[in-house]
Amino acid sequence: MSVAILLSARRRPRPRLALLLLTLLLIAASLVHLGLGARWIAPQTVLQALLEYDPRNFEQRIIIDLRLVRLAAALLTGAALGVAGLLLQTVIRNPLGEPHILGLNAGASLAVVATSALGLSFGAFPAGRPLTAACGAGLLFGGVMALASAGRGGATALSGFASAVTAAILILDEQTLLAMRTWLAGDLAGLNWSTLQTALVPALIGLGVALLIAPRLNVLALGDKVALGLGVNLVQTRLLGLLAIALLCGAAVAVAGPIGFVGLVVPHVVRRLVTEDIRLALPLAAPVGALALVLADIAARTLVAPQELATGAMTALVGAPLFIFIAARFFK
Repeated sequence: MSVAILLSARRRPRPRLALLLLTLLLIAASLVHLGLGARWIAPQTVLQALLEYDPRNFEQRIIIDLRLVRLAAALLTGAALGVAGLLLQTVIRNPLGEPHILGLNAGASLAVVATSALGLSFGAFPAGRPLTAACGAGLLFGGVMALASAGRGGATALSGFASAVTAAILILDEQTLLAMRTWLAGDLAGLNWSTLQTALVPALIGLGVALLIAPRLNVLALGDKVALGLGVNLVQTRLLGLLAIALLCGAAVAVAGPIGFVGLVVPHVVRRLVTEDIRLALPLAAPVGALALVLADIAARTLVAPQELATGAMTALVGAPLFIFIAARFFK
């Protein structure tokens, strides 16, 4: 067994090499992403726009003024979901843990829709929407974990209940439905820089908290008894993990709506192909998640062109079969 593990570890690329390869892939995918649209723009023109922007050039103006914000949204949302998924699976020690499945996205969506329906505005407090989404995600996930730890069923039903309440609000409030129907599908279209700026702060705080507790999470993976024996505060570590997950999911949902399955797939890719060390896996999960969502958005914009699919629909189409495959492997 130990020989097999050693050989497997040798076959994995080193984290620095993996980061370099991810960076190159992410740059290539980003150039393709920026070139897509009603008017195809060649990669060399995209590079010129990014490195030597000329506002008199019409194609470069399209890239900077219209398309760059969508790419930035995909990068931010994918990175946040990738880190949140890895952190979630580590904290609850469940390889099938995923923000969308365990109610975090449902709670965040309910919080945003409810505050919008009540007419609450966050104009004076720009970070209000991401933090509202984070609070909703944290509260619902806390309820799910409380039910699970008490040995009771109904954790999935709690997520379904939140989704049903969200749907009821939208049915009863047509104005909120019109304002948020695209967002609820998990889409990256029609965003602006102010939305990304307000979501960036919670995402960075969540990432910082995740990196802070990463050494403790490595010990936690050995089991609660071992972690306690080595001096790890289990309650504090899990609460900080929950805070980081809620902030990351809140930032992602505030930008792009409830996008699922990125947080499920990314952790498995990082652990199987690069490393199981949480201290290294967490920072690697960010570019892997960003790459996954950029590729999903490219597919959503090209498969039925000139029409576009919602990005969340594309991640679900790919993620649902992967979820079944992973579940079958872990529960044979």
